[in-house]
Amino acid sequence: MMKSLTKVLFLLMTVTGFSQSITLTGKVTDKATGAPLEAATVYLSAVSDSTMIDYTITDKSGNFNLKISKIQKPVNLKASFMGFKDAQIRSESLTQDRDFGTIALTEQENTLGEVIITSEAPPVRIKNDTLEFNASSFKLRPDSNVEALLKQLPGVEIDTDGKITVNGKEVNQILVNGKPFFDKDGKVALQSLPAEIINKVQVTDTKTKKEEASGQASSSNNSSINLTIDEDKNKGFFGKFMGGYGSDERYESSLLMNYFKGDRKISLLASSNNINSTGFSMNEIFDSMGGGRNSSMFTSSDGSFGINGMRFGGSGGGITQSDMIGLNYADEWFKGFNASGSYFFNEADSRNVNRTRQINFLPEGDFLTESNSVSRSLNSAHNFNSDFEYEIDSTSTLGFNPKFSRSLSKYNRSSGEASYGANGEILNESDAIEDGDSDSNQFSNSLYWWKGFKQKGHSFTISFDNENSKQEGNDLSRSNSIFYNYGENEGDPLTTTVDNRNQRRFTRNIRDTYNAVAQYQRPLRDSLSMLLELSYDSNLSIDDRRTVDYDPGTGEYSQVNDLLTNYLTSGTKEWKPMIGISMNRSKLNGRVQLGTTMTRFENEMFYLGENVRFNRDYLLPSANAYISYRLTKSKNIYAYYNYNVSFPSPRQVLPVIDISNPLNTVVGNPDLDPSTSHYLYMNYRNYDYATKSGISFYAGGSYYNDQIVSYVTYDESRKRNTTYENIAGNYSGWFGGNWSKSKKVEAHSFKYGVGLSANIGRNQGYTDGELYDAKSVGLTPRANFTYDYGEVLTVNPTYSLTFNETKYSNFITDEVSNVVHRFNLQTTTYWPKNLVFGNDFGYTYNSNIADGFKKDFYLWNTSLGYNFFGDKLLAKVKVYDLLNQNQSATRTITATYIRDEENTVLQRYVMFSLTYKLQKFAGKESRKREFFH
Repeated sequence: MMKSLTKVLFLLMTVTGFSQSITLTGKVTDKATGAPLEAATVYLSAVSDSTMIDYTITDKSGNFNLKISKIQKPVNLKASFMGFKDAQIRSESLTQDRDFGTIALTEQENTLGEVIITSEAPPVRIKNDTLEFNASSFKLRPDSNVEALLKQLPGVEIDTDGKITVNGKEVNQILVNGKPFFDKDGKVALQSLPAEIINKVQVTDTKTKKEEASGQASSSNNSSINLTIDEDKNKGFFGKFMGGYGSDERYESSLLMNYFKGDRKISLLASSNNINSTGFSMNEIFDSMGGGRNSSMFTSSDGSFGINGMRFGGSGGGITQSDMIGLNYADEWFKGFNASGSYFFNEADSRNVNRTRQINFLPEGDFLTESNSVSRSLNSAHNFNSDFEYEIDSTSTLGFNPKFSRSLSKYNRSSGEASYGANGEILNESDAIEDGDSDSNQFSNSLYWWKGFKQKGHSFTISFDNENSKQEGNDLSRSNSIFYNYGENEGDPLTTTVDNRNQRRFTRNIRDTYNAVAQYQRPLRDSLSMLLELSYDSNLSIDDRRTVDYDPGTGEYSQVNDLLTNYLTSGTKEWKPMIGISMNRSKLNGRVQLGTTMTRFENEMFYLGENVRFNRDYLLPSANAYISYRLTKSKNIYAYYNYNVSFPSPRQVLPVIDISNPLNTVVGNPDLDPSTSHYLYMNYRNYDYATKSGISFYAGGSYYNDQIVSYVTYDESRKRNTTYENIAGNYSGWFGGNWSKSKKVEAHSFKYGVGLSANIGRNQGYTDGELYDAKSVGLTPRANFTYDYGEVLTVNPTYSLTFNETKYSNFITDEVSNVVHRFNLQTTTYWPKNLVFGNDFGYTYNSNIADGFKKDFYLWNTSLGYNFFGDKLLAKVKVYDLLNQNQSATRTITATYIRDEENTVLQRYVMFSLTYKLQKFAGKESRKREFFH
């Protein structure tokens, strides 16, 4: 056994060095002018069936260099460039290095837009600001979803947190045929749509509606992905049904049905499970089972997951039973009028047991707080999103985007907490039982109108945005708190103070935001334009609280508690005139806008029979700028700056004494100033399609002039009193980089990469009345590697190390650090035929977590699937947490405390499931697309 394993490992390590490779070179030019064509696609395909073998991209001099294995069969070398006819050179075999010399392309005649006169699309095409991948050129398993397709594309990375980047630029929008699929973040599309229906993957810079309508260059540092559907798959329906049941009464079920007919697309999504999952993954290995390869797209660091703005899994973990149904619709109602919309209903029942141990830093000595709780929450939500756009004519576009949501929640929680001094003496203790429910409603809309004039770049835009929300709550709290006072001198008698409460609190929170903008743009000369902009913003926050105590005489909650009853309002009204200059050239574009913000800050409160009102006027600067410079087709530098202003919340600025928490009394500070900060971000990106390698660097941060921070004092029993102050000099920054490379040698494919993310920060504030200063550093180096052997084996190990260190002044503790190691190994085998065997193995080690919390654990998931009935049915047996070691123990380091925390997690279970897949296009049953291999 060991000898066989050694031979396999030796083969994997040496296959690259000993394979017989050759190099193909040449140059692609414009036949008419002789000029080199940068970013032309050069690729090899088999003569027999046009299967793509390999490809590359020409550099700025038009040269290409393609390293391949020797080929003993007839092949075609093809050169393709937008607007030119393809060139093709046939070779009966390629067994030695060859220089193809100059390949001259002839410009196409009467080419209109995207009309390409060719029977075969190149694997990659770069055209102006769009990067386009031909999906059928990339190797995939027949049952793969869109996420698996993206992972195969050169320059596309999906990290363990689910963040997608293309050539180092983060993707913030994913569309299907130019329209949202349930939501613009694209998570549903990535997980639920099968890759085989995709024709093209188009990547562009994310644009605002105005930039789209006017054809302006993007000012964003994000990318958008548009998935176009194969023409023969754009008329028909497809979907899948899945159900599973396992040990410990675990179950999962999901339904996805899609009907496509030209521009009309209707999709139905539904799921129910009790395994902490959204329930609609098309993952061929683990379906909806969490952990490993399924952990990134929706799951957050606390173990909860979310979709469409709703979180499942509680506020810190736990086990969730969830149900969901969604409907998506998109169509062109008439020429120029596009409509899309989606509806989601979600409900979740989460249960959790939590335990924490927190060391609190004080100038004269630390103290310890330990707590535990048992909680259950019931949440449900209705969400409706829509997007309408009408292109009135070539010079005018109107759009609006209304959204509605309503959510209901109930919860109950029992908890206990105690704090101890440096010598172990108890300082305070409390226990509480809480029950409550809330009803939240939200409406938002975005309305815009763009009008272009005869001169290119001459336009006028009006937009109006609003967001209105109201939340009403009814909370019952029964708590008992004891505070211990040992006196100032040794021998003083111990005294206690008791605070027992039994009260019901009714709350109403209203947030109304309105924003109107009018912008006029006029070209000055060449690529320069002048921008004139006037905006008006209105923001209003209302916090209304009424508290009644329990009356033992009547057995009802009827005694109004005036100390905990108040009405607070706070809001701003802003006028902001701005003037700017924009530049839009082929390689350089940018914008600078400067202005003044005239703000009216209005505050009012009703408390203890008094009405207090104060208003203030501010005149503050406003500035933003960006620049983007394209060095070559693949190299780009970007920088962005913004000056930010934020105003305090009602409870931060209004002098209400809030004693709702027995352990912390909070009072607002009416002398607070608004917080101002400078934000700067820059990056460099380069992906070389010729060598299939890419590198990117980024850095950014914020510096705060007068940040609003907490001012905390403690009494001898460590009961807190909190107010707020402004402080200057705090900052937060981050930087990092990534490098990746892909390589293919015969049936062996390799993809590997390394990266580093880092952060620094300074956090000043006041604790126990004294200024503290905490400076933090965080480093996370990581490495990943993927090996594919044809369609038989996939191996994907990853490793990351997270180091955090915080140094303190004015505390007895000088510094604290923590290191977390994470190693994961994913393997998948597709042999023998119709069998799929997958394993996800992970190991996590937390170096400095407190005693009583386990430092490390293994998480091993395994799955065995069998396809039958013409691949329409897939039967699986899956085991979650095979070693029964899963846990949730985390350490959090802040400027004022260290907290170790443990929550309930899912542990070992076995699941048996059956999946049925249905596909019919244009009235016929679908056949699987033949991906190259």
